[in-house]
Parts: sequence; C-alpha cells; structure tokens
Amino acid sequence: MANIPIGTKGEFQLLVTTEVAISFLGTEGARVLSTPHMIGYMERTCRDAVLPLLEAGYDTLGTHVNVAHLAAAPIGMSVTFTAEVIRVDGRRVEFRVEARDEKEKIGEGTHVRAIINIAKFATRLAAKQV
Repeated sequence: MANIPIGTKGEFQLLVTTEVAISFLGTEGARVLSTPHMIGYMERTCRDAVLPLLEAGYDTLGTHVNVAHLAAAPIGMSVTFTAEVIRVDGRRVEFRVEARDEKEKIGEGTHVRAIINIAKFATRLAAKQV
C-alpha cells in the first residue's frame, strides 16, 4: 500500500487574496485568511506530502483535524503551510501541521489522514447512494 517514513515533510505557500479571506466583517481592511481555508490548505499540504509515496490507485482522505487559528494573516501576506508525518498506524497517517505568515505563526495542530484504495472507496460510495 505505502511506505511512509516518519519525518516525511511537505510545504505549500499561499498568497492571501480576497478568494480565501473572510468577508463578513464588512470592513475591507479587516479581511484576513479564513479559518476554513487555513485548515483546507493544511490538509492539502499533508496530502501532497505523502501522495508521491502511495501506489497507483491510492490516495488519502482527511479523518481528523485538531488545529488552533492563532493569529490573523491579512490580504496580501504570504502564508507558508508545513506538514510533517509524526505517526503511521496501518492506513492512518498523523501529521503535525503549522501555518506561518511573514511575521508569526498563525496556526498549528495535528491532522490524521486515511490511505484509501480509490476504486474500492468509489464502490462503497455507490452502494451507499442506492
């Protein structure tokens, strides 16, 4: 299925734009990277870190997120997301995740992903829809 070493790392950079910023505050100058987008990019960074290590026909799905959004990253600031594998237990892979803007750490926590066989997963989903 996969050989994923502890310590495997991934990184992703994002420029905060209006597309990933909250908009409910009403004041344009107060718009910052939204928490759902921060979490989504943390998940993406984890997936991308291990995807090259998986056999053809396999991928990962997020199963657990435990993160804190520590600080705001305003529009125009660059955010770097990092992920590091800290545990592998069968099909479960646990990551330490972090997000930093140009000034400080803005998010941190852990994320768990499950390794799946895409064809088998699609079959189970189809059966569930009947």
